[in-house]
Parts: sequence; C-alpha cells; structure tokens
Amino acid sequence: MSDPATATSPALAAEARRRAYLQALQLDVWVPRTVLPFAAPSRPEALWVEEPEEAPVAARVVRPEPVAKAAPVAAAAEAPAAHRPRIEIPRPAALKPAALPVAEPEPERAPPPPREPAPRFALQLLQSERCLLLLELPTGDTLGSRDPAYLLLRDLLRAAGLPDTPRIVSEEPIRWPLLNSGQLDQGPAAAAEFVQSFVSGHQERLGEGLGLWLIGGAARRCSGVEDAQLTGVEQDTALGPAWLVPGLDILMEEPAAKAALWQAMRPLRRRWMEQQ
Repeated sequence: MSDPATATSPALAAEARRRAYLQALQLDVWVPRTVLPFAAPSRPEALWVEEPEEAPVAARVVRPEPVAKAAPVAAAAEAPAAHRPRIEIPRPAALKPAALPVAEPEPERAPPPPREPAPRFALQLLQSERCLLLLELPTGDTLGSRDPAYLLLRDLLRAAGLPDTPRIVSEEPIRWPLLNSGQLDQGPAAAAEFVQSFVSGHQERLGEGLGLWLIGGAARRCSGVEDAQLTGVEQDTALGPAWLVPGLDILMEEPAAKAALWQAMRPLRRRWMEQQ
C-alpha cells in the first residue's frame, strides 16, 4: 500500500474537498485498517488523515528592566565651569534636508478572469446489480414508474442482460447550481469536481469492480469526457472505464440512435452479465 506522505499537495487538497463534499452529503467513508484480500490498492491520498493543529504557544511576557536612576543633578552643578563639556549649536546653513525616498509606482494588476456561467442539470445515481448508472434526468425531476424515459431505461437494461428495476442510490438528485449564492464559483470545473467526488464516494462504499454507465451529456461532461457527441463506446474517464450512452430524451426522439446503441451494446453484453 502506498505511503500517504508521498501524495502530492494538489491530490491532498482534492481529497480534502472531496471529504468536505461527502460530509455535507452526510456520507461516511470507511478505510480498512489492514489490507483486504483481493482488493485493489487504495489511493495514497485516501489514507491521509488530517492532523489537529497545535495550540499556539503563549507569548512570553517580557518585562522591561528597571532603568537605572539618573545621577543627581546637584553633582553636575557643583562641577567647575572649565571641566564642563562644550555644547556646539549647529548653524542653520550647515543643516541639509534629508532626501525623501521616491515611491515607486505599483505595477498594474491584471483583472481577474471572468467566471464561467454555472451549468444547469440534474443527475441521479442508480444501481443495477454490478453496474452504476449516472443518469441525466430529462425533466430535472425523478423518473416515475410510468414515465416514457423510465420505460426506455428499463428496455436498455433488459437488452444489456441486467435487472430492469434499478435501485436508487442517491435519494435526492444532484441539482446544479448547488447553491443560490452568486459569490461562489459554480462553473463547469466546480460542477465536475463535485459530481466526481460524489460518485467516487459511492464507488468506494459499494466496492471495486462496478461497471459504470454515463447516460446524458451532463453525465459525460462532469466525468471528464471532452467530446460531447461521443456515445456508444467505452472510454476511460475521471471515474474509471465507463460506457457512454446518449440522453434518454435523444433516444426517444431519434430511433436511429437507439438502433446504433443496440449494435454497440452487443460486444459488452456478455461481460455485464458475467459481473452479476
């Protein structure tokens, strides 16, 4: 198992943000104390434990030393005038004004880059046996049992040899923007980071070896797929290998897309069935 100290600081910062997201979603992440048999090695940053900050040392109070008492003035007055020090008063002509430091002009600061507008989508995480489905909701609401999109999803699962009644993993869909405040950056990068932390947390909780379907454009973009039109293939993403599926609304409107998806599904169908 790798040493967590070897993890880079950006990985630790991403892990800290991921745990903050999971804590906000009230999800607990458990890390085994010993190596589990037949388990994949854990990421170094996942084993990182935040150490409590040490209490600041109290500032040492430095008391001023007592000042020696001044010599009596009377003794100086009794000294003869010949032995008194001569005090020279400088003439005004000898005084020269000190040169004032010239203030250097501050460099102009570049204006901050404009924030990208926050994307709007709703994603829900489902599970069918050993496959996770990151589904973009066509209407933004949870699918009902009689919705045409839900009936189409059941057809896709039956065609893949999986149970056609998926289990809802996340009760509440991920709705973006997450907050109504305009002060926080909720652009595409922040949305992708949040979705990846959310899904990876469930992947760790449910175990290794899960398949993943990315259904819809928002699910593909948040998983790091750059080509928005790429569908029907399996590709390595930020969440691991995933099968890219068009949105359910597109499959309902375009029968040709449904036929092409069925042809692309056939080589992968046997592997999904073996994972059950």
